[in-house]
Order: sequence, then structure tokens, then C-alpha cells
Amino acid sequence: MDTPLKYAVFGAGSWATAIVKMLCENLSEVGWYMRSVSTKEHLLREQHNPNYLSSVEFHLEQLKLSNDINEMAEYADVLIFVIPSAFMHSELEKLTVDISEKTIVSAVKGIMPETGLLVGEHFHEFYKVPYDNIAVIAGPCHAEEVALERLSYLTISCSDASKAKAIAKNLSSDYIKTKISDDIIGVEYAVMLKNIYAIAAGIAHGLGYGDNFQSVLMSNSIREMKRFIRKMHKMKRNINNSAYLGDLLVTGYSIFSRNRMFGNMIGKGYTVKSAMMEMSMVAEGYYATKSAHLLNEKNKQKTKLPIIDAVYEILYENKNPKKVFKKLTDKLD
Repeated sequence: MDTPLKYAVFGAGSWATAIVKMLCENLSEVGWYMRSVSTKEHLLREQHNPNYLSSVEFHLEQLKLSNDINEMAEYADVLIFVIPSAFMHSELEKLTVDISEKTIVSAVKGIMPETGLLVGEHFHEFYKVPYDNIAVIAGPCHAEEVALERLSYLTISCSDASKAKAIAKNLSSDYIKTKISDDIIGVEYAVMLKNIYAIAAGIAHGLGYGDNFQSVLMSNSIREMKRFIRKMHKMKRNINNSAYLGDLLVTGYSIFSRNRMFGNMIGKGYTVKSAMMEMSMVAEGYYATKSAHLLNEKNKQKTKLPIIDAVYEILYENKNPKKVFKKLTDKLD
């Protein structure tokens, strides 16, 4: 009889907490790496994460907690990374354990800014993890709704269907439905890009644009996403599936979307720095905007990305959001 694979989650934010909760529905033990000693001590004492989804109470006998990334990497067979992309590189530099034969799952939602690579590509190139051992978790799924046990959907992408099915099974429950995909690169790009479009939706709201414009912005966003992903990785995919369009819509519209919230603050006149300070959470789309812009600039034939370009001009070139969006409105249809 095969020994069950051990799972570990790396990260202590809201999405990491939600994924631990999902795994605890199916596994007798879940590893959980968190950098903060005080967070670990609070969890051991109070049975919940002090900073994120604090309403979720864990059974401590199910958790194997550690502040040592190598201990957790050694322990688990399936390593689920949920560390913001801006901090992934510095955390991974602590790794001394060989993870080349582990299954690596990215729930990061961004590109590695130091290398310009997708998280899966980064693990393949620098940690010698075969692509068949790399998977991606995509939505549409907000951590806050997982905490409330509201019906949500996940897509698990991996070129090895058996691995995708196993991961999907361990994340499934009465309130989590899962499906699998083999478009690992396309899904990982979609997970990154939807945060940029959510910032655009937030900026539009902050500037006072209404629902009619938001619908046009979102419909243009999915077409722009399709062009970008097709340029980066050409294969047959249905961009209207929930891993692409569904995740884009929930991130663009939901009150739980931190990227939309960040964009809304920018539209209302906050600087990038002040918006980040007030949110006290990472808006992945901020870093993704620069990564997407640079990737497109490197292409010999650049793809038309008017929405990403507009967000880049506002966030990185300090251009006036009102003027940038006035120009953008003439480029949409």
C-alpha cells in the first residue's frame, strides 16, 4: 500500500491560510512554514492566524508548524508556495535541501522579479525541478470566501494529469470544486495578469467611471490577456474558462480584491507608497505590471497591451491617472 504524500504550505498570508484550511479537510497532517516566530506562537496558543483569516480555527494536531524552510522542505513531498513574488527569491535563498524530486505547486500569482521567470520556470531552471513535477493553483477563488466556506472553484494545472488529479482531490471539499488543466504556463500567466487588470478596474472606480465602462474594460482585458498569453505560449486553450476569464472577473469586481482596492486608492489620488502603507497587504499586480511590461518590451513584435501600458504609466512613470484613462478610453471598444 502506497504511503500518502505529505503536503506543506509555504507562506502565512490569507491565501496560504485558506489553502491550509482546504488541505485540512482531507489530510491528517499538513506542514506549514511561516517566517514569523510570533505568528507561529500565536497559532499554537490561539489556534488561528493572528493577521489573516483570523476567523478560521485550526485543530493543532493536524498542523506541523515550522519557522525553518529547510525542515519543511525536507518533510513534505508536495510543496505549495504561497509567498508573494516580491519576497520569493529571498526566501528561496535560504533553501539548502535538494527539492529536485519534490512536486512544486505555485499559488504565488506573479513573476519572479529578479529573473523575469514564471515561478514554475524559476524552479525548473534554478532548482532542477522537472516540468512534470510543477503545478499551478488558479481560481476564481478568494481566500475570504474559503474562510466563510462559500462555494468556490479551483483549477489545478500540471502537465502530469495524475499529479494534477491528486492535488485537486486533496483541495476538494463540499465548498471547493476543482478541475484540472495541462496549460501550466498559460494559467500561470493568467494568474499574474488578472491582478493588473484588477488594478485598472480599481483605478477606473476611483476616478468615478461607472459600471458601463467597467464592463467594457473587463471585456477588453480578457482579449488583451489572450493576446499576451498566446504570444508567450501558443497552444489550444479556451480563454473563457474559469481559470482565465472567471479569475479575471472575480479579481476585477470583488470587494475582497486587494488589487482592485489598491487601484481604487490610486484613482482617488493616493501615491503608490501611501496606498501600500495603508493597505498593509501586498498587491501582487503592482509587481506584475512591471514584469508584464518588461516581457512585452523584450519581444521583437510587441503585443498591443493598452490596459497594461496605462497601468504601467500610472504606477511606474507617475503619470496622471485621469489623463491616462482619458486616452485609454479611446483605445477600447
